[in-house]
Amino acid sequence: MTASILTVDDSPSLRMAIRIALTGAGYRVTEAGDGVEGLAKAGAEKFDMIVTDLNMPNMDGLTMIRVLRAQPSQAGVPIIFLTTESDADMKAQAKNAGATGWLVKPFVPDQLIKVARKVLGR
Repeated sequence: MTASILTVDDSPSLRMAIRIALTGAGYRVTEAGDGVEGLAKAGAEKFDMIVTDLNMPNMDGLTMIRVLRAQPSQAGVPIIFLTTESDADMKAQAKNAGATGWLVKPFVPDQLIKVARKVLGR
């Protein structure tokens, strides 16, 4: 079965780059433009992994992760931060909120695929 990944980022060009990388590796990708849309999509469908930006309008990635982690159905879903932030304090906040991993933009497609394979086990 093909793994399903939700990508949440306010940049259409970045969402496209993520989709190209992940679909090329055989994953199914659904896109959302901010945390509010990401929460709605995560609530409507089961995803095997979520990739989210930190800084977005309407709802940032940290808030979205906290809300997702409060839902039992989302407890085991790996969530990867893909952001320009590399601050140690922000990484600690993300980890405390429930983020599984952290990638810094600009991302290398092979690196994202490697992380996806590692956390999904396929």
